Amino acid sequence: MSDFKLVSPFKPAGDQPQAIKKLAEGLKKDFPIQTLLGVTGSGKTFTMAGVIEKYNRPTLVLAHNKTLAFQLYTELKEFFPENKVEFFISFYDYYQPESYLPSSDTYIEKDAKINPKIEQMRVKATTSLLTRSDTIVVASVSAIYSIGNPDSYSNMATEINNNMQISRRDLIIKLLNMQYERNDTELVPGRFRVKGSVIDIVPSYQDNYIRIIMRGDRIVGIHELSNPDMLKVAEFDDLTLFPAKHFVMEHDVIENGVEEIKADLEEWFPRLEEKNKLFAYRLKQRVKYDTEMISEMGYCNGIENYSRYFDGRKEGERPYCLIDFFPKDFLMIIDESHQSIPQLNAMYKGDRSRKETLVEYGFRLPSALDNRPLKFDEFKEFMHHVVCVSATPADYELERSSQVVEQIVRPTGLIDPVIEMHKSEGQMDHLLSEIQTAVGRGQRVLVTTITKRLAEDLTEYFANKGVKTRYLHSEIDSLERIEIIRQLRLGKFDVLVGINLLREGLDIPEVGLVAILDADKEGFLRNDKSLIQIIGRAARNVDAKVILYADRITDAITKTIKETNRRREIQIAYNKKYNITPKTIIKTVSDKEVTKLRDEKSLPSTEIPNLIVQLEADMKLASEELDFEKAIKLRDRIKFLQQKLK
Repeated sequence: MSDFKLVSPFKPAGDQPQAIKKLAEGLKKDFPIQTLLGVTGSGKTFTMAGVIEKYNRPTLVLAHNKTLAFQLYTELKEFFPENKVEFFISFYDYYQPESYLPSSDTYIEKDAKINPKIEQMRVKATTSLLTRSDTIVVASVSAIYSIGNPDSYSNMATEINNNMQISRRDLIIKLLNMQYERNDTELVPGRFRVKGSVIDIVPSYQDNYIRIIMRGDRIVGIHELSNPDMLKVAEFDDLTLFPAKHFVMEHDVIENGVEEIKADLEEWFPRLEEKNKLFAYRLKQRVKYDTEMISEMGYCNGIENYSRYFDGRKEGERPYCLIDFFPKDFLMIIDESHQSIPQLNAMYKGDRSRKETLVEYGFRLPSALDNRPLKFDEFKEFMHHVVCVSATPADYELERSSQVVEQIVRPTGLIDPVIEMHKSEGQMDHLLSEIQTAVGRGQRVLVTTITKRLAEDLTEYFANKGVKTRYLHSEIDSLERIEIIRQLRLGKFDVLVGINLLREGLDIPEVGLVAILDADKEGFLRNDKSLIQIIGRAARNVDAKVILYADRITDAITKTIKETNRRREIQIAYNKKYNITPKTIIKTVSDKEVTKLRDEKSLPSTEIPNLIVQLEADMKLASEELDFEKAIKLRDRIKFLQQKLK
């Protein structure tokens, strides 16, 4: 078994040593759930890494949004350069689920755009779990969604070795059965090409090529080639090739599955026909088309709705998901557990309601209900070695934890920021002055609002005052959010305006000011846990402060100030005892693993005209090159920007 090796120029400090020790001891004692109550900026991720190293088991780190997941993934890759650290989130850049609205008789077909890079990272994650014991997977809630049977995935893998007797034709058939696509002109992950006695494959879980050299019906060479320069970087005596996709099936499984689908249709059809003949006919036509496609191609659009038949599951049995690729003794870390656990709990109900309507009105067989995320009770069956991590843990984890370990003292000696109060009257002029002061010191600023409209208006207001500003909200996709945060850290702009997305996990040491507007508007965005989380965004900079704009002192504000002062007292006493001078956290901005994105959604209107000119030039070039699909997409983006200018 390979060991986890934590690599860092720093040693545990502050409360980290005792936290790592207590949590590791708890795991040895088989505590099912523990909680790390760690203040923002106390190095919770480093503590996680220390626990992972000591427990030395495959680890799943769950995050409640893609931005936080990517941040954790980046940090853990730096901590464990010799081990496998993988990333598993939804591979959809855009996803419109299949649905039916009975009130208007509107059927909405599934519409989705898959990000091939993220799809590759997902397959890489499961492949690493099957081949390496020293694997960490950082995942979003996608971890509880169906991805196919791990045994089927493993069984479909192909082992090849030097001197292996196999015809070129049989090897090609094996690759096709593993969902690899033959393309002799363009090689990307998940494809292969054939040139004479040479077969080049790009496994879906890596970028480099695998070259298989044949002589007659025998393999005489297995090489790994760099991409794109095709230089040999390794030779193998034997190699295991894993399938290109998670949903792969052997031929007999397909045949049996198709027969079961037809049998279920035969049973369900008369019951549906009694209710409505149109519904029954619609379902019959769809299933007939789908089963023909599956028989011929091994695939059809929406095949996931038939996954139960091909996974060997009975009606009502839970689906296989990422967690099934882990061994039984794996470590689960739930980051920002006060957010992540409620999210995990909510996934099943929303999915179920939509699919019940599709079944009732003849768009899907009842088996579609078994293509679903885990129920929370099913998820709890995996909670044997769990560490919940949060600055503000909820009652759920606190009540169920065998121990709660506090991490209040930061390694840097930083204390929680000073909180200032200001009336809402004149807040814009006051905030603008504070922003100019912070920017003058080379700091970044976070401003949090309670509505998207206010975020947009503030962005325009500050931009018109000469302040470089962007805004962040739920309509901006995950990769774009990552890029916007990166640009903030690099100083491409100075002020980031947001709503709820400024709460958990945004690790931005350059932030010297956090402004909270409408701090007295009670609700989940302004309860004490939310306020403490937002305040934590300023806890990585020694000169930082927080301003609450409010006209009254709510219970949430009172609790927030009381808890912040409690933590400050502990931190100040520790610094005094050990003669520590607080220092701002220094953290490099890592190279991107995401495609560079134009963040037109967050641009102020003053910058839009130049972008439109650029996009129009790109659209014209695409048309000249007969790439009409690209031209249409560019046209739609131009229309969006023109609407924004109005």
